[in-house]
Amino acid sequence: MVRDYLHTAKTKRIVCISLIFVLICAVITGCDTKAKDVTDYSAASNWAYFEDEKTDTKADVFFICPTVYFGNEDSFNMSLTDEETKANFLGAVNMEKGIYDAESRFFAPYYRQIGLNVYEMNPDQQTAYIDIAYADVKAAFEYYMENENDGRPIVLAGFSQGADMCIRLLKDCFKDENTNKLLIACYAIGWRITDQELKDNPHLKCASGESDTGVIISFNSEAETITDSLMIPSGTKTNAINPLNWKTDGTIAEKSLNKGACFTNYDGDIVNEVAGLTGAYIDSTRGALKVTDINPEDYPAGLDIFEDGIYHLYDYQFFYRNLQENVALRIDAYLSK
Repeated sequence: MVRDYLHTAKTKRIVCISLIFVLICAVITGCDTKAKDVTDYSAASNWAYFEDEKTDTKADVFFICPTVYFGNEDSFNMSLTDEETKANFLGAVNMEKGIYDAESRFFAPYYRQIGLNVYEMNPDQQTAYIDIAYADVKAAFEYYMENENDGRPIVLAGFSQGADMCIRLLKDCFKDENTNKLLIACYAIGWRITDQELKDNPHLKCASGESDTGVIISFNSEAETITDSLMIPSGTKTNAINPLNWKTDGTIAEKSLNKGACFTNYDGDIVNEVAGLTGAYIDSTRGALKVTDINPEDYPAGLDIFEDGIYHLYDYQFFYRNLQENVALRIDAYLSK
């Protein structure tokens, strides 16, 4: 049944979810530094979600969308006047929103994200386009902090390019002690966070269990045979936590711990749910989340830049219910302190 669903939905899912990846770039410093050319986030049209009037909530979620823009030979950042791409952007946000928003206000800015074509450039050519994307994300976060936060605890979250942008915000804006104290957790899924980055940014720390707060939750899903990917190049090790048993070592989490893999559509509806779909463990060499109990051909990579067995497209979906439960747990742990 899962395979049939994936087969019929394959084209849409490729467009829907992050297509994606993000490169390593320079750390941007000084959250109070305003870029000269940024999007105006006082305009409601520049937000996919801005739930300022939602009541009876425990926290705020600031969510950064994955890549939905392909780019072309003349364009390398998504235009915020491109209504078709903005519709895909909103759909991609909706696919993951249900994990986060049960007890929280939800904020998700449109931003001039980089196109898939940027990843084909040399690193020294990429920076200018990434800087445009980050300038928007930073401006949106600053607008939220100045106009809506009012001391409320924050869940920072994103996927793929969105996860990279989350980590940039952590390095940059959360250096401020008062801002950092508001962080419940950062779910930076589908991107890497290395020991060197943690050393260079001592205010960052990775999760070590299911309920610690002020931490980064990160993982990259792949088959046991994979030794190289754009997210974790060969020779690189990332920090990760297993979303099934919330351990950071190689302890195997059996598939019985998987409370529900959920496959969602552009409206955020769960169109197929499978409990116990897959187990997982953290690989000690790569820090990758090795996914067990499934066949790569049943869950194709979806893009030519990936080989089958790289489950980037499914990072959120394979572990949807476990992540949903964990967000609530960390919010309550933060509030209990």
